[in-house]
Amino acid sequence: MKNKRSSRRPGAVPAAAASGFMPSHRPLSLLLLLAALLGACASERPSWPAEAWPASLPLSEGMDPGVLSALDREIASGQHGCVDSMLVIRHGKAVWDRSYPRDYGRVYGTEAGRPGPLNPHDPGGPYNYFNPWWHPYYRGGDLHTMQSVTKTVTSVVIGTATARGEFPSLDTPVLRFFDPAAVANVDDRKRRLSIRHLLTMTAGLDWNEELPYDDPANSCTLMEASADWVGFTIDRPMAAEPGTAFNYNSGASQLLAHIFRAATGRDIEEYAAAHLFAPLGIRQWFWKRTPTGLADTEGGLYLRSHDLARIAYLFLRDGSWEGRAVVTPEWVRESVAPAVAVSPRGVKYGLKWWLYPYGPGDSRLAWAGSGFGGQMPIVFPDLDLVVVFTGWNILPDRPHLTHRIVIDRVRQAVRERSVPAGS
Repeated sequence: MKNKRSSRRPGAVPAAAASGFMPSHRPLSLLLLLAALLGACASERPSWPAEAWPASLPLSEGMDPGVLSALDREIASGQHGCVDSMLVIRHGKAVWDRSYPRDYGRVYGTEAGRPGPLNPHDPGGPYNYFNPWWHPYYRGGDLHTMQSVTKTVTSVVIGTATARGEFPSLDTPVLRFFDPAAVANVDDRKRRLSIRHLLTMTAGLDWNEELPYDDPANSCTLMEASADWVGFTIDRPMAAEPGTAFNYNSGASQLLAHIFRAATGRDIEEYAAAHLFAPLGIRQWFWKRTPTGLADTEGGLYLRSHDLARIAYLFLRDGSWEGRAVVTPEWVRESVAPAVAVSPRGVKYGLKWWLYPYGPGDSRLAWAGSGFGGQMPIVFPDLDLVVVFTGWNILPDRPHLTHRIVIDRVRQAVRERSVPAGS
């Protein structure tokens, strides 16, 4: 059973402050007007977190505490399933910071001891997704599994290596990093498969990850049950011309761990520690390993939600952190430029970033990561706003919080609209 944890963390906004309650007889509309003026002044110069995010009131940063409070109550009551945290950063300040303790030993206790697709190996191991020692928190602490948000962070690490001139062109063929004679199902299409195609989920490999993850026919589930994830993926036959269509493929993201090591001579976690985590002040993380020892770049990273917000904030600030370029502005723009359409509802995909329209009639795009169970870092570039939600809704028949719900509700809370100041 996971140890009980306080709902308060270092730097957390006290509940009374987060609610925005202020003893006053002035109309709320006047308070919001004053908050808009204060928020506009606050956004003139970027605010940076040190050990913790600086805290502020929603009203002071141009946000309606009533809207945030309503969503908070829904989460606390279980209306959206097992959501673990809600963090809202406006103008570089934490205006809402809540966590919601869950007893995952009770929630998934039955499934944890029953072998199945989400528990294919040792029941006590890190790929038993029902084991509360590993999921969603690492060993009962505050490092939360990122699942497929790991893919987004992997792309950012590649961006740091690109900025340092230590990573090849994204148009480099993937087979350059393999012995083609040892790869199965090589044809002209596989020879045209490039790093860019892996990053944009347009690899063209025969892969079905549309099935639920508890379905044993899911390609990702089969990969994670194999002894060699890279070999399993690169040996898949081709089903389409690379670059022509979106097909979600976690194995393609795992190939990036192999390519990164082959191209740079460095392990991607080691590189991230030096060139991404250290500059941003991220000091704690855990990164699972595949059976062959590679970092699990498709879903193995654990971070604190406050540190995930730092990575999102880096992109909000055009790739710079306190005046230092960690990734280039060009990499940020390329990462969040729509590379391929995902759905008729306007969702698109960049370099491991999901791109969601702000709403009906508003074609502006929010930049997001998306992880199994409810991991959602979302950047609103035109609103100087970053939000992070974590959760552990891993069974398909349970309620869960979606990106669309979060984007719609958080946008409703914005009363003062602004674009981010330069870094």
